[in-house]
Amino acid sequence: MAKQIEGTKLAYMYIEGAANLSRHVKVVDALNVFPVPDGDTGTNMNLSITSGVKEVKQNIQNDSSKVAAAFAKGLLMGARGNSGVILSQLFRGFSKQVEGKAEITANDLAEAFERGVETAYKAVMKPVEGTILTVAKDAAKHAVKTAKKHDDVVYVMEETLNEAKASLKRTPDLLPVLKEVGVVDSGGQGLVYIYEGFLAVLKGEELSEVSTAEEISMDNLVKIEHHNAQSHMATEDIEFGFCTEVMVRIQAEKTRKNPFVETEFREELSELGDSLLVVSDDDLIKVHIHAEQPGEVLTKAQRYGELINIKIENMREQHTHLLDETKEAYGQGSSADLPNKEKEKSEFGIVTVAMGDGIANLFKGLGAGVVIEGGQTMNPSTEDIVNAIEEVHAEKVIILPNNGNIIMAAEQAAKVVGEKAVVVPSKTVPQGLAALLSFNPTQGLEVNAGMMKDALSTVKSGQVTFAVRDTNIDGVDIKKDDFMGIAEKKIVSSGPDILEVTNQLFKQMIDDESEIVTILQGEDASDEQTSTLVQFIEEEFPDVEVDVHLGNQPLYSYIISVE
Repeated sequence: MAKQIEGTKLAYMYIEGAANLSRHVKVVDALNVFPVPDGDTGTNMNLSITSGVKEVKQNIQNDSSKVAAAFAKGLLMGARGNSGVILSQLFRGFSKQVEGKAEITANDLAEAFERGVETAYKAVMKPVEGTILTVAKDAAKHAVKTAKKHDDVVYVMEETLNEAKASLKRTPDLLPVLKEVGVVDSGGQGLVYIYEGFLAVLKGEELSEVSTAEEISMDNLVKIEHHNAQSHMATEDIEFGFCTEVMVRIQAEKTRKNPFVETEFREELSELGDSLLVVSDDDLIKVHIHAEQPGEVLTKAQRYGELINIKIENMREQHTHLLDETKEAYGQGSSADLPNKEKEKSEFGIVTVAMGDGIANLFKGLGAGVVIEGGQTMNPSTEDIVNAIEEVHAEKVIILPNNGNIIMAAEQAAKVVGEKAVVVPSKTVPQGLAALLSFNPTQGLEVNAGMMKDALSTVKSGQVTFAVRDTNIDGVDIKKDDFMGIAEKKIVSSGPDILEVTNQLFKQMIDDESEIVTILQGEDASDEQTSTLVQFIEEEFPDVEVDVHLGNQPLYSYIISVE
């Protein structure tokens, strides 16, 4: 019988809990409901808890409260995705409850689990039952009940784990989509693995490589290889050397003489370079283009109004600098960077997340100061976003997550930093682009945040990817390796032919009110396929304008925006 947990023991509980989760990352990832190739709940939880353990290993001591605080701090900064953020909140509350306690009793342990649940529920805007939250809540409630009758910390932890497993089995009854697919909640399963590690340390046991709790067919576990495309372009091969961005404040006296027609202006500029983006509203025109003669772009733009926010960057010089940085990273060179603290802060800074260099360039072209590499395949941590906020070096910061699984980490980062930062909760790349297009530097932070949030609802988002397992969801039969068309979060088409699947997706997304379809071509899609899709839209929906960009995003052949 053990009456208390001292700091060193708690540290090893955290370490073994993380190790047990790490052994089963693929299992947890495979439980994601949608059969897309970026199921990453286990990956996110593992990366998050690993950050917590790293902090613990530097703070192993006999004082339990200080060990718990170190774990909570590491988890907070390393939290990735919704599952990672929720996990960080569970142990943040745990830490608060044991504050000042050098040793943890059975009752302390139970109350700490309960405080963690309360903290996590407050952090989630709309808690969904049948998830990790439910598993944590049921387990904590049972722990408190048990601790009232037993003062043995081992027994209380054992009962907590038993109830967590029982609650996990009940998750399909609370969340119909889990029952439809035939799985338990992935986050809840991850928490069970962590609690198994806690109990093993308290009992002095070693866990086997494959847990007896694992009840998933290994046929469903698919190894996902993340493609990190490398560019081997030579500096002299850059055809259009200047990244040119300009905003035009439209002036009536000028447009009376030269009426502004967006499509005609876009076509005119297309002769001057590539990577062209022209967008406008009643008051402003935004232009991004890679051109060899940026002065010509400015001259043509000035016909319609006053030029503001001009930015011209020499991409050949940037490319050379990038090569120098790469050499430095591998110990082949050095650089002397001016610290941010010595630079004057800009008024606004925009931080966003993107996967694929083409999409990243689109965001930068629209004014994003820092684009964090990540998204579906790798969610940035709270610390990654905090670092990006510091890098953008602005008085007011707007964060665009572009993924529902990143929003909580972004909100957590906004609370951590001293800068005045707000999160515009974009859940897709099309939403992020729409939000960025509505940004107006002449307005304040709150006004911009409101306008950008409103812009999220003006765009429909679609994706084309492939299935990693057989399943049936939303009434659609899906076979492993088939392509899937996803409108918002709903799978609407599936089959072996990418063109047919994508065309069916277009039919679901485009209606009589649709005006523009933007196609972001992924790294696995071909120009020929994209041309065929464009031809389909032009024939099927002749009143809709089509805009194509090379996104180079992995895993998703196409990301589609309909406005």
